[in-house]
Amino acid sequence: MSIPLLDLKAQYLSIKEEIDQAVLGVLDSCHFILGPNVKAMEEKTAAYCGTKHAVAVANGTDALVLALKACGIAQGDEVITTPFTFFASAEAVASLGATPVFVDIDPVTLNMDIDQLESKITSRTKAIIPVHIFGQMVNMDKVMDLAQKYELKIIEDAAQAIGAEYKGKRAGAYGTAGTFSFFPTKNLGGYGDGGMVVTNCDEIAEKVRLFRFHGSKTKYFHEEIGYNSRLDEIQAAILRVKFQYLDEWNKARRQKAELYDSLLKPLADQQKLILPGKDPEAYQVFHLYVMRVQQREKVMEKLKEAGIASAVYYPLPLHLQKAFAYLGYKAGDFPEAEKASEHALAIPCYPELTLQQQEEIVHVINDCLIQS
Repeated sequence: MSIPLLDLKAQYLSIKEEIDQAVLGVLDSCHFILGPNVKAMEEKTAAYCGTKHAVAVANGTDALVLALKACGIAQGDEVITTPFTFFASAEAVASLGATPVFVDIDPVTLNMDIDQLESKITSRTKAIIPVHIFGQMVNMDKVMDLAQKYELKIIEDAAQAIGAEYKGKRAGAYGTAGTFSFFPTKNLGGYGDGGMVVTNCDEIAEKVRLFRFHGSKTKYFHEEIGYNSRLDEIQAAILRVKFQYLDEWNKARRQKAELYDSLLKPLADQQKLILPGKDPEAYQVFHLYVMRVQQREKVMEKLKEAGIASAVYYPLPLHLQKAFAYLGYKAGDFPEAEKASEHALAIPCYPELTLQQQEEIVHVINDCLIQS
């Protein structure tokens, strides 16, 4: 049995007619940049997230960069985030000349440890980027309390968390701005790159719109140095089709995760692995199902032999990346993030995954760990 980490082909085939019609409609219109599909996608995203504005951009990294720039983040500023995330979360900060400052993660949820957050705030701190890792939101009450206390901007990195909630409020709606990625593997993924910035602030929305189009409101007249970062009309059309199924797909992901929890519980009880931790106040959408296994390489090899894909998220925390060596961090500075990087393992968890496939995956993991 061959089981991929994510089956994009199965998803496409389930909605093929709608997708094909949407793409052909754009081709027929010959309106490829900032057209009606982009506008409709922005309106849909804002309504879904519960924000006043949504501004479509070229990818999730640009969404972070433009949101930070719109918030005034610049050289000399410090921005606090987590070292256990995709590189872009801190890369966006550094690209503006600001300094990423890391805080260790909570050993249960793998999100930033909110209890350590205040100790990282200095006179140069201008913003916090809480990353809703693997589809589970950070405790945003505490983040927003600190934001108010220290007058900080909050940019939610919700690249993996569209549809996730904390206390009934959706990802992206808490902060000064929220950012999303529509990379193909995301819960709402296009067939290429794409991103979105959401905000309730008129000024930030206006600035992001300005920055995404070369700092221009009127063609050939430029108010600021900007970027070329626009969501393609074809991608917007595809995303509009897929948006109709997002809640259904997220629900299916949760069901797959709950089944894994049940089937893997005996191994967890024997301390052979650690199941994904959950915040009871959060509605998690399981962009990835990430367990932690000390014998990770052994499990991955057994899964590979059985034709089952798995992946490591993330093999090296950001504070130990060569690109961030200039920050001066060393091994041991963030022990929970380092431990997670050594043990975290993602197994297939997507809406089209079948019961038989899940049982086979768990059977292989059982055989591998029970014998050890």
